[in-house]
Amino acid sequence: MRVVQGHGSHPRILREAGAEDADMLVAVTNSGETNMVACQIAYLLFNTPNRIARIRAADYLRDADKLFIPAAVPIDHLISLEQLVIDNIYRLVQYPGALQVVNFAKGLVSMAVVKAYHGGPLVGNPLSILREHMPHIDTRVAAIFRQDRPIRPQGSTIVDEVFFIAAIQNIRAAMSEMQQLERPYKRIMLVGGGNIGFGLAQRLEKNYSVKLIERNARRAAALALPKPPRRSRTATRPPPLA
Repeated sequence: MRVVQGHGSHPRILREAGAEDADMLVAVTNSGETNMVACQIAYLLFNTPNRIARIRAADYLRDADKLFIPAAVPIDHLISLEQLVIDNIYRLVQYPGALQVVNFAKGLVSMAVVKAYHGGPLVGNPLSILREHMPHIDTRVAAIFRQDRPIRPQGSTIVDEVFFIAAIQNIRAAMSEMQQLERPYKRIMLVGGGNIGFGLAQRLEKNYSVKLIERNARRAAALALPKPPRRSRTATRPPPLA
């Protein structure tokens, strides 16, 4: 590993680090603006084929599909650690009882991890009966863990902790085979009004009753203010002054 000291978006520093021959640039400084400029410099000056950037500010992420394109800010893949945490918690709220839910194919297919409990129709039975219970739902068991050890799933395997893949609309149906479904959440309390807490509250408030606890009075007051409406792009301009 070679280390170069300098500002990560400066062309001279990138050139000194070997950007002219690099196959990929991964910009993960604490400054999203620095990361964006580094990717743009790498694209324009060095023709770096793959560019990944860490972006924290939600304002950029909201318009990502318009901003991060070759004609504007040429970033191939975005890393937003806070957004990943928000998405992960939101999916767990959507599916009570799941240990983990990961989306693939732009949300069309999901892999869920559930603990099989007594009361689920499949518990204590071989996997082969899953098709009998759900003949019209296409789902696959990808892995089974028992006492923290993976087991290759076969038709005769008795279920325990199960990783299964299904279409997003079939996740709850598949979960019902492993355990008695918990009631959907209605009221949610969040502690901490940082970027993650506030972002999650905004995501949840459309479908849930949300209370957010923040110990800093100034921050709490700012979070409680209603968001100003966004200006319409089609709004007519006022007539010019005479």
